[in-house]
Amino acid sequence: MLPRITDARYISGYTVWLRFMDGSEGSVDLSAELTGPIFEPLHDRAIFAQVRLHPELHKLVWPNGADFAPEFLRARLRAAA
Repeated sequence: MLPRITDARYISGYTVWLRFMDGSEGSVDLSAELTGPIFEPLHDRAIFAQVRLHPELHKLVWPNGADFAPEFLRARLRAAA
């Protein structure tokens, strides 16, 4: 079964906090993942902070069309302490 994000919020810098349907939660630093033309605008932290959880696809999305899939994010999750 593919991971499903149930909650997400911007923390600071290029880090987001996520909760998955299986109950796991934690932060993901995406600073090293912002490569390529679609992610270039996200280097502006004000734009990065506009991250949202897509209500149907359950992935992180930004107004410019950039997104990250749940399975990619789950693999990079740092568990909450």
